[in-house]
Amino acid sequence: MSQILAIVTLSKDRIAGGAPIFVVEGEEEMQRTAFSLEKMLDANAHDLKNGTMILVKHS
Repeated sequence: MSQILAIVTLSKDRIAGGAPIFVVEGEEEMQRTAFSLEKMLDANAHDLKNGTMILVKHS
């Protein structure tokens, strides 16, 4: 079972849900934020290739 722990996105208007959402200004900031969260949350960052990355905890 996997759980989405956080979402990092360039477009706030396209995202909704129960996970924390981090809205960033550019692609570089998105990757930097996602990779920092990946380490802090002991999760995996997945790039959806649409301006959004999700942080997933795989069990």
